[in-house]
Amino acid sequence: MYSEKVMDHFQHPRNMGEIENASGVGTVGNAKCGDIMRIFLDIDDNGIIQDVKFKTFGCGAAVATSSMATELVKGKSVQEAMQVTNKAVMEALDGLPPVKVHCSLLAEEAIHAALWDYAQKNGIEIEGLEKPKSDIHEGEEDEEEEY
Repeated sequence: MYSEKVMDHFQHPRNMGEIENASGVGTVGNAKCGDIMRIFLDIDDNGIIQDVKFKTFGCGAAVATSSMATELVKGKSVQEAMQVTNKAVMEALDGLPPVKVHCSLLAEEAIHAALWDYAQKNGIEIEGLEKPKSDIHEGEEDEEEEY
């Protein structure tokens, strides 16, 4: 069901923990499945992500996508980190089962939420970055009721 890479990142997560006085912290959750993901970024004066950590409460796929997302942004510029999509996270993990795709969305949103926090703290604007949702299913409930 899961690729070897997903299992490896679940059983041996990279960059787990937190960064004190982080440049940016992003927390997102999915009320439907109960996953909560928090990403901590340490960004230097040149806008390069020097360190990144995560804390995730959720299933194995949520831990694996958090771990892979941190690997994909570490050492990258803020703009490069903006390019890390849920699709990139899934591809780096050699895929996810369809019912677990939302975990990769959480990882993308957690990165964006941490970048948003960083931008807010520093009074800067990051091109293409929008204010994050606290729940990745925000607004979907209204759509479902219409049917």
